[in-house]
Amino acid sequence: MSVNDESLSVAEPEQIDPSAETLTEDPLAQQAAELETLRAEVAALKNDVLRARADADNQRKRAERDVEAAHKYGLERFVQDLLPVKDSLDLGARAAVSAPSVDVLREGMSLTIKMFDDFFAKLNVTRLHPEGERFDPEFHQAMTLEESASVAPGTVTRVMQSGYLLNQRLLRPALVVVAKETQASAPGA
Repeated sequence: MSVNDESLSVAEPEQIDPSAETLTEDPLAQQAAELETLRAEVAALKNDVLRARADADNQRKRAERDVEAAHKYGLERFVQDLLPVKDSLDLGARAAVSAPSVDVLREGMSLTIKMFDDFFAKLNVTRLHPEGERFDPEFHQAMTLEESASVAPGTVTRVMQSGYLLNQRLLRPALVVVAKETQASAPGA
């Protein structure tokens, strides 16, 4: 062996890096660490999904209870507002038995009607009492026609039953009597 060969052979072991083994292990360790990190993330995401599902289920159940309560007690305020009117009617009925005059009953009825009107105003209920107005089939139901020389044909002469609107939507049409031409003023008579 020559000197050059020795230097080559001596140099060869120095060129082999002892950390080369750790380099081959390092990617495996790095992958194992990444795998553990990903497993932890998956576990956290599963936990988040379970919590979100539980929260959504709780919200659904709460909404169902709220809807059930709204159906069950939705008329509570309506009835509370109507109770004073009922009380007034009861008082009027008791007063009718022993009332010294009809004037007392009239006054009580007027107050009760005013209570009803105030109650309807709260609910945005409007009364239709179209006496003297032009007949409108959208809001009026003609019960009969009667001759009238004092008003134009097609005019409401009497209201048999008032109609009502709720927020400008028809609840019940007014039942009316409508004027028609008199026989004497009809053409060709």
